[in-house]
Amino acid sequence: MQHVPLASLRAFEAAIRHESFTKAAAELNLTAAGVSQHVRSLEEWLGVKLFTRHVRGVTATAAGREFGAAVADGLGHIDIAARQLRFAGTNRPVSVACIASVATRWLIPRLEAFRREYPEIQINIVYALDMKTPEAAGVDLLIRHGPGPAANAIPLLTAETRPTCSAEYKNRHGPIDKPADLLDLDLLHDETTAAWIRWFALDNILRPLKPGPVFADFNLMIASIIGGQGIGLCPTALISDELANGTLVTLFHTPSDTDKSYWLLPAGRLSNEAEIFRDWLVSVSKQSTSR
Repeated sequence: MQHVPLASLRAFEAAIRHESFTKAAAELNLTAAGVSQHVRSLEEWLGVKLFTRHVRGVTATAAGREFGAAVADGLGHIDIAARQLRFAGTNRPVSVACIASVATRWLIPRLEAFRREYPEIQINIVYALDMKTPEAAGVDLLIRHGPGPAANAIPLLTAETRPTCSAEYKNRHGPIDKPADLLDLDLLHDETTAAWIRWFALDNILRPLKPGPVFADFNLMIASIIGGQGIGLCPTALISDELANGTLVTLFHTPSDTDKSYWLLPAGRLSNEAEIFRDWLVSVSKQSTSR
């Protein structure tokens, strides 16, 4: 038994919906004669009249209306299934594992710009924790901190840190003219006091430090700095907005952690969407660096 002429079903469905060969032809970019031929082929295969033809046009028969409803329903299911499959195949979410400070201070504020440019790409952000590779984190892309971790690692931002405080704190406690002046002020620490010890050693200052608050991560410390509670060693790349608007100031240009960066590590195989986001991150990081 021959199969139903599938090529004619779309023309028939449009004709039955409009009850007009002319309007169906305009919708499908065909001629009215072409739609008529498709319908006639279907009628011959079915052995049933689907339309009554007359001088002013056509009128659907009862059989035509009943068959038209079935065809519309079937084509609708096919269209939905095809759209879902196409979406699943071409718009896979991009997963990114990121250390918290970079996520909150740099990445998230810039995501809106990416969404405007690529509204169809979904980005999922998770904590990087102590994962060393994107495969270990189960993600497409990993952003981590430290010396160059792998041959395929892409440097996003410098991790150089400098003594930083709020403009209000500097006004209250200034003048601050030389590194040794910091020893009598409120030093804030990110995880340990080791970072400040290393920074002072650059100027051959080896005196013990006053006790000061130690914060579990940079996100907590920067909140204290912005609140005017003291001075912390901040990665200047992550506070560029506050430096630009004058909320925060760096007290000395001499940096520490010059051997470290924030790195982007891509997984071995990336989807097209992940490649787009990877390239976008690199582009945005270059803009941040050039500011």
